Amino acid sequence: MRPPKSVSILFLGARHVLSSPVLIFARESISTDMAKGNQLHRLVMIVNKLAHPGRYMMPEKLTEYVEYQMRSRYSDDAGISLRTLQRDFHTIEDLFGIKIRYKKDYGYYIAEYGRDNEGYEELLLNFEILSSIDKDSVMKKYVLPEHRRPQFGVDFSLLFEAIRECCHLSFDYTYVRYGNKVSRKEIKPHYLKESQHRWYLVGYDVKDGRLKCFGVDRISCVGLMPNRFTRDETIDVPALFRESYGIWNDPDDPVEEIILHYDALDGAFVKTLPLHESQEILSDDPETGLTIRLCLRITNDFVMALLARSRSLEVVSPTHLRSRIRDIWSSALERCKEKNF
Repeated sequence: MRPPKSVSILFLGARHVLSSPVLIFARESISTDMAKGNQLHRLVMIVNKLAHPGRYMMPEKLTEYVEYQMRSRYSDDAGISLRTLQRDFHTIEDLFGIKIRYKKDYGYYIAEYGRDNEGYEELLLNFEILSSIDKDSVMKKYVLPEHRRPQFGVDFSLLFEAIRECCHLSFDYTYVRYGNKVSRKEIKPHYLKESQHRWYLVGYDVKDGRLKCFGVDRISCVGLMPNRFTRDETIDVPALFRESYGIWNDPDDPVEEIILHYDALDGAFVKTLPLHESQEILSDDPETGLTIRLCLRITNDFVMALLARSRSLEVVSPTHLRSRIRDIWSSALERCKEKNF
C-alpha cells in the first residue's frame, strides 16, 4: 500500500550542501524535464512570496509577479495563467501540506502549514539558491559552497523506494563504536534525516519494534524485501528531534536541564548561533561572561558540539555531563603528556 501522497518521502531537518544538493520528490507529477523544472521554480516563488505572516496577494498581482520572475530569471516566456497557479497550489498542498486559500478583497494567503512540512521550506529555498547560481555565471564567483561531502556506499534510490512503497529494508550495519561490528538489520523505513552533514535512515527495527536511527554512511548490502508495512501516521514528526541535538540513540532518553557558562568572547558566538532552540540566557555580562540554560536529550552529537567550543566552557549542571566532559579533557591531556606535546 502506498503512503498518502503528502508524505511520500519526508526529509527531516533538511540542510543541503550547495555543491551537492539532494532534491527528491516522490510524486510522479514532478519529473526532471524542463516543464517540471519550471514548475518547481514556480512552487518556490509562490511559497516564498506568501510565507510572511499576514501576507496576501490578489490573483492578478501574484500572476504578474510569478510571470515576471520566470521570464527575467529563467527565460521562460510561456506566460502564466491563473489556472496554472491554481494547479500549483494543489501541488504545493499535495507535496508539503501547505494550504493556500483565497480571501475575498484580500487575495491568496497561506492558511495552514502541514504538520509534516518541517524542512520543506528550506528544501525549496536551497533549490532556488542552486537554480539561481546555475543561471547566473557572475554569481558563481561570489557564492562559496561547502566542499565537505559525506561518503556513501549505498544507492539512495533504494532507500527512497523503500520509504515510498512501505517495503521492509534489510542491510548490514557497521557499529563503529564497537570495533566495527557488523549486524544484519531489517527495518520498516519511515524517514530520512540529515544532521551535521550526515544522513540517517529512521525506521522501526523489526527485531524489537523500536524506532531507531541508522547512519547511511554505515549501511551496506541493502536489499528490498517483499514484506510490506503500514506507515505509522501517529508519529509527531516536528517533535521527533525537537528536544535533541542531532541524532538520538534512543527516543526514550530523558530530556534534561543543562546549565552552561562561557566567557564573553565565546558567549558572543553562542548567542548568535544558539546550540539549540531551547537555549535561554540566564545572565550576560561583559566581565563575567554568558550563562545559558538548555532543555534537551544529551546525545553524542551534543557532547561533540560542546567540545567544539570548549575553550572557556564550564558545565554547571548536570554533574554527569560535567564529568563526561572532564573525562574527555583528561584523556586528551594524558595523551599529550605521553607524546610530550
